Amino acid sequence: MHEGVDTIFGYPGGAIMPTFDALYDYDKKVNHILTRHEQGATHAAQGYARVSGKVGVCLVTSGPAATNAITGIADAMLDSTPMVVITGQVGAALLGTDAFQEIDVVGISQPITKWAYQIRRAEDIAWAVARAFYIARSGRPGPVVLDITKNAQFQEIDFIYEPCTFIRSYIPTPEINPSQIELAAEIINSAKKPFALVGQGVVLSNAEAELKEFLEKADIPAAWTLLGASAMDTDFSLNKGFLGMHGNVGPNIMTNQCDVLIAIGMRFDDRVTGDLNHYAKQAKIVHLDIDSAELNKNVKADAPVHGSAKDTLPAISALLKPAKHTDWIAEFKQHDDREFEKVIDREVYPTSGEITMGEVIYKISEATGNKAVVVTDVGQHQMMATRYSKFSQTRSLITSGGLGTMGFGIPAAMGAKMGAPERTVIMFSGDGGFQMTIQELGTIMQEQIGVKMIILNNHFLGMVRQWQEMFFEERYSFTKMQNPDFVAIAKAYKIDGQNVSERSELDAAIADMLKDDKPYLLVVDVEMKGMVYPMMPAGAAVDNILLGE
Repeated sequence: MHEGVDTIFGYPGGAIMPTFDALYDYDKKVNHILTRHEQGATHAAQGYARVSGKVGVCLVTSGPAATNAITGIADAMLDSTPMVVITGQVGAALLGTDAFQEIDVVGISQPITKWAYQIRRAEDIAWAVARAFYIARSGRPGPVVLDITKNAQFQEIDFIYEPCTFIRSYIPTPEINPSQIELAAEIINSAKKPFALVGQGVVLSNAEAELKEFLEKADIPAAWTLLGASAMDTDFSLNKGFLGMHGNVGPNIMTNQCDVLIAIGMRFDDRVTGDLNHYAKQAKIVHLDIDSAELNKNVKADAPVHGSAKDTLPAISALLKPAKHTDWIAEFKQHDDREFEKVIDREVYPTSGEITMGEVIYKISEATGNKAVVVTDVGQHQMMATRYSKFSQTRSLITSGGLGTMGFGIPAAMGAKMGAPERTVIMFSGDGGFQMTIQELGTIMQEQIGVKMIILNNHFLGMVRQWQEMFFEERYSFTKMQNPDFVAIAKAYKIDGQNVSERSELDAAIADMLKDDKPYLLVVDVEMKGMVYPMMPAGAAVDNILLGE
């Protein structure tokens, strides 16, 4: 209550039962969502946090419940998602005895959290909880684990809660170094061909307006990472598209042609950079990041700027000279035209053959007025949804980036809908990932969570199959899937749905799905051997792009 928590995702059990019993008296103030698996609880908390900007909260028991939560904790760490996971633990007197469902939660989770702490006395609960929320949400956000022994949950004390605003030696938002700002501005002012790379740090720091002002003042074209999607509106004139392995041709090629590369709240992930030995060697690098560990980690910066984008962007903007880079920006068009001709036209606007993933995603985006929250699972559909959805407001793409967790989609969509109930939430999944957390249909049924779920069904583990086709001589080793009747399963959970296999049925099916705010499952049979292009092969240079020609 003191931290403004209104929603908790969890699953009760023996070692956390005293806390759940206490929660019984707060059912009118805190909405507890009973998921069907602890991994589902963590992904739901991630979806809630990513769309709302609040801290996601999970509550689970000890032993296997805690280990089931580990995947979501690791996912949140890699994607900088603020989350507090509270696990039950055996009584303090039993610690170290291999008691029933005892596991070293702190030892397991410490490498994949910002902080992991075991509470053994009731006197420490208020202090630890306040500290946990402060750490989770401040600076570069991330997950925190609190492991509470059963005896601490039973003990009674006078509860005094003081929010945490300071921890010695922990400086979440550093002071801006003026010399770094001045150097960055000097480099950008001298640029003839500047190019900005926009990461999730812009979204996490609520710096979307500051980003737009920065780009417009110096007329800088910009592209975005997977997690930076929706930091800029799709139709913003300086938005040049998606970076990385399956990104747009122009941004990838122009990375190796610009003279100044400005990275904002992104970490130069290998899926963006490709071969670092051939990455932007011609350019001066300006790198803005709140986490000093990311500066000069993968790419050496000529001007490393340590701080929140919310602060550093306007500081640099104040020193920028208004500029126009008309000819440089026009160079992107030739690559856009080539990509449309070789890839997009065939994928989004087919006139014959099997239904494609791209056309389904594009049609749904258009049908929602490009205003939906798009949640994805992991695989081919994830890249297609990122490429062909359009975004008109921030915090509109929720996906598993760093860990690439199959099974993320359904529970993350539940959490996103709980975090933004007024928005349409669209979840795209493949037939493989959907079955990894299919039990969460039970949560959707019980809570009547109005998510719109789309399975792009190709009867394969599609992304693995694509790699097998391209790099393993079409040896499709254990990637073909025999699937159940997904619509029948959904109906067993009292969720309406339909299966579409003909292009002529698609528009009407989308309209049926979107006619109200109830949960719905749309299964679309898409081409079995569809490919996601463009593609930068793993380990290749960023401008070595395959178009499937």
